[in-house]
Amino acid sequence: MIASERLYPIRRPLAAALAGAAVAILGGLIGLGGAEFRLPILISIFALFPHRAVRTNLLISLATLAMSAVARLGFVSGTSVATFQVEIAGMLLGGVAAAWLGAGYLRSIPQARMMGVIAALLLATAILLAAETLMHGAAWSSFLGNSIWRFPVAVVAGLLVGAISSLLGVAGGEFIIPILIFAFGADIRTAGTASVLISIPVVLAGVARHWLTGHYRSQSLLVYLVLPMAIGSGIGAMLGGYLAESAPTDALRVVLAAVLAISAAKLWTKGHSGS
Repeated sequence: MIASERLYPIRRPLAAALAGAAVAILGGLIGLGGAEFRLPILISIFALFPHRAVRTNLLISLATLAMSAVARLGFVSGTSVATFQVEIAGMLLGGVAAAWLGAGYLRSIPQARMMGVIAALLLATAILLAAETLMHGAAWSSFLGNSIWRFPVAVVAGLLVGAISSLLGVAGGEFIIPILIFAFGADIRTAGTASVLISIPVVLAGVARHWLTGHYRSQSLLVYLVLPMAIGSGIGAMLGGYLAESAPTDALRVVLAAVLAISAAKLWTKGHSGS
């Protein structure tokens, strides 16, 4: 790890906790962890350069996932997760492989180009959020049926999710859940639980790769940013999930998709102005 990454000069743990909580509440209201909204904040407000922001976001995502998994996995018996074990296994295989390789590839991307990559992926996420809102309530079924292609398609889907996870530092639930519903015919509750089962190993693979290559050794970053933001994110996710039943979910998705698109545009502009 380079010497400049040993120190993190910003000492705003309360702001980090509040930012983490606010983002997680918004994410919880629409059924997401909120990591895609947290990344622009890490870059713009907490002054992390893109590569470090992605690695930090991934670590916070892992902590948040661990907290949410305790509650979510308690409902496994009430879902049809076992029915989709082939799809889950395929997405795990592809996701872990892509996350491990992607974490190693991340440092080779130039900083100016990294801003563009982040902006493009955030814009794609915004479009997906808006599309899910438009398709909400439509009758969908698996286009694969009992096809022998289910496992290969799941592996390819996992590769996509793992790549996105390593480049944005997210758990990938915003992509995993629609894939399980629209490609494999899972119900929303099963897809949500399966998403946690898939996301934890994928994110853990990326975190492990970054750890082994010498990152996450800045005590000041861990103490003043990662820990308080992770705690705030865990609390916010629980609160957001509690409030979700009474929230106008579809309207929120559209608004947050617009916010994400604006953030993507600002990061794109910032990346090109600094190049």
